[in-house]
Amino acid sequence: MASHPGKWWKRSKIHVRPRLAQGIDYSILLPALLLCLVGVAMIYSATHASPAMSTLYLRQLLWLALGLVGFFFCASINYQVILDRYAYPLYWLMIILLAVLLAAGEEIAGSRRWLALGPFSFQPSEFAKITTVLVLVKYLTSHEEHLQSWDVLLGTFFLAGLPMALILKEPDLGTALIFMAVLFMLLYASGVSPRRLAGIVVFGLLFSPVLWLLLKDYQRQRLLVFLNPRADTLGAGYNVIQSKIAIGSGRILGKGWLEGTQGQLRFVPEHHTDFIFSVLAEEWGFLGSLALLLLFVVLLLQALRVARLARDLSGSLLAVGLTTIVATQVVINLSVATGILPATGMTLPLVSYGGSSLLATLCILGLLMNIWSSRIMK
Repeated sequence: MASHPGKWWKRSKIHVRPRLAQGIDYSILLPALLLCLVGVAMIYSATHASPAMSTLYLRQLLWLALGLVGFFFCASINYQVILDRYAYPLYWLMIILLAVLLAAGEEIAGSRRWLALGPFSFQPSEFAKITTVLVLVKYLTSHEEHLQSWDVLLGTFFLAGLPMALILKEPDLGTALIFMAVLFMLLYASGVSPRRLAGIVVFGLLFSPVLWLLLKDYQRQRLLVFLNPRADTLGAGYNVIQSKIAIGSGRILGKGWLEGTQGQLRFVPEHHTDFIFSVLAEEWGFLGSLALLLLFVVLLLQALRVARLARDLSGSLLAVGLTTIVATQVVINLSVATGILPATGMTLPLVSYGGSSLLATLCILGLLMNIWSSRIMK
């Protein structure tokens, strides 16, 4: 087996799992299922008292069933076939859908993030993250010998920047930032000079005042309130203040399932999506929150293990990119809920209510299992 050109991981001898058709690696599947079930329980707790929302947990279960179909589908198709044949077509399909979304998408609360598909609505941006990783991996491995070239680097910024720009227009700043995190992680993992990457970051920081001018008024207000939440306690700072109250009131053991006051009485806005962690922390306390974090840690460590032990460079880069998507979302969501970062509208993967997010995340995990099980193939 050929060794990888990068120096960012070392190979080790471990037991080789059989192909998916012969057996399943539960180190990915079990933590994911547990997180999904925790999510359903918290969605029910957050919404059961509201007649208009009391069936959302059933819809989440339906999306979970669909997501598991996506999981096993993505785990079964050879990822090299996906990269070689479908990376660019899927990427451009998502670009078209993002453009259609801006022209004819469903507008909710001033944002266009959902496309209607019969009785269902979905967010193209959730799947654009996956297709962008696919096309970046295909592009980087195709230009493996010229990764230090500025032409190649500019090509990667174009591929990541195009969907990012369309998502910024929705507007959805939080999701757009994930594309930059994915791009820099892939460039680093593929062997691009850290000094060159640092230069790009410095260049970007020099132009950060221009980005401030491009932000919407409410986005600027969120950033200002982040610096001083008490400046607008009933407006832009309300969400984070109530979330922190809910988290703190849970103490060690929590108030008990269905017993949280901040969540049950809906003091915390978006308590079943963006701020579902505050509902969990209030009802299950510090120990329940710690258990949730440990599940994410186990899942992400296994994902990194997949990246380190993949059979080829493309598999390793694909695992790095996919893991970065999930890890970035987890970090941003929990940081917003605890007041470490300004509010961005980011859901907690596998836990928050949202069919598109759940389906896309399970497809990501299916691809990771695909890479893991492909290690024994010639």
